[in-house]
Amino acid sequence: MKFWYSIVMIWFSILLNAQNSFELQNTEKTVIPFKLINNLIFIPVNINGVELTFLLDTGIAETSIFSLENKELKLPNLEKIRLSGLGGNASIDAFRSDSNIARIGKDYVNYTSTLYIITDQDFNISSHIGIPVNGIIGYHFFKNHPVVIDYSSKKITIYNNEDLFKKKVKKFDAIDITVEKNKPYIVAEVEMTTEKKDSKLLIDLGNSDAIWLFPTLIKNFVYNRPNIDDFLGRGFNGDIYGKRSRIHNFYLGNFKFEKPLTAMPDEYSIQHVNMVENRKGSVGGDIMRRFTVAFDYANQKLYLRKNKNFNDPFHFNMSGLDFRQDGMEWSKDLVNLPTKNRENTNGGIEVINNSLQYNFVLKPIFAIAGVRKDSPAYKAGLKKDDRLISINGRKTLDMTMEKIMEMMKSEEGKTINMQIQRNNKEMTLSFDLEDPIPYQEQE
Repeated sequence: MKFWYSIVMIWFSILLNAQNSFELQNTEKTVIPFKLINNLIFIPVNINGVELTFLLDTGIAETSIFSLENKELKLPNLEKIRLSGLGGNASIDAFRSDSNIARIGKDYVNYTSTLYIITDQDFNISSHIGIPVNGIIGYHFFKNHPVVIDYSSKKITIYNNEDLFKKKVKKFDAIDITVEKNKPYIVAEVEMTTEKKDSKLLIDLGNSDAIWLFPTLIKNFVYNRPNIDDFLGRGFNGDIYGKRSRIHNFYLGNFKFEKPLTAMPDEYSIQHVNMVENRKGSVGGDIMRRFTVAFDYANQKLYLRKNKNFNDPFHFNMSGLDFRQDGMEWSKDLVNLPTKNRENTNGGIEVINNSLQYNFVLKPIFAIAGVRKDSPAYKAGLKKDDRLISINGRKTLDMTMEKIMEMMKSEEGKTINMQIQRNNKEMTLSFDLEDPIPYQEQE
């Protein structure tokens, strides 16, 4: 009886997966613009007639919604479930909804989309990205059609014509991948110090870092020095902690990367992840953004072509600060109206004096979400929940999260003057950016 039930559920899952598909309608290809923030891709997705923004993430099998930003969305066939993934806890509450209509652009449509609604608001990543983010989409975006991601032009092209796709990737480097549990994996070479080791890695576009390695899954793993303890991100089940360091070299097909930043989650953070066989870690957005990337899930191929970002150094947030956006506030901007001249009754020119006008606009409020112990910002006295007023004389109301992070990664030795508000008191604290994990030859 129990065995029969399992067979029925497996068949139902296969049938549902076949239905839950995006299809390209009445065209050989379609182009979708995207936003690139901190190496992550965000695309517009229309769910049941409501315009939303989703993170595009090859490291996720299913499509999830975790925030609606006050938008009203009708979801049919809700069923309560539990989800598990990266993070310390075993699982979280969620709802499943079948038979939704998902549209990406005008031509890419899924009429039977299954969605997973995450009710835990701690999982909302909008405040750490700086734009409203409503959900994550993964496998179903890629599974039926070849997809080309051009990081330079910030455009994604989806193909419905194999010959047209082959022509596009003719000059790309082709690399074999495997698609396991609806996620893409690649074998790359990791050189911690001097020895190259083949390593099976998840291609994870939802990870902004360059490389993740799992020490507990790698035989005789030894951390390179220097390394630091750090907050690495957030998964389905909570915050992810571990160490950061640099490795000597990383090889992806014919491409070599020197001294890339590497994150290494602790055992507690990955204990509930259902790993595929022989997986050692992930390759993330800070590697992939250096290419024009093509995924062909059906033929289990990855195509890469270097772009203008290929030789960018691997920069680290040298401040030790993690930031969040705490909503928006009305800001008063002073506008000078132009001077006007007019001819008076005596034939002369009359000058109308300048007049002033205030424009009220909504602008972002930024605060410190965390401070790494012993970092430059920690030593300067900055604390969690300090509200940012200005950085190096520039008001943060006129900045984006991406711009703030660029400043924290800019150059070692640069002085950062940060005006903050704490307990209704304003103060200015200063520190110099310092790379805590420069690569050192290991003895």
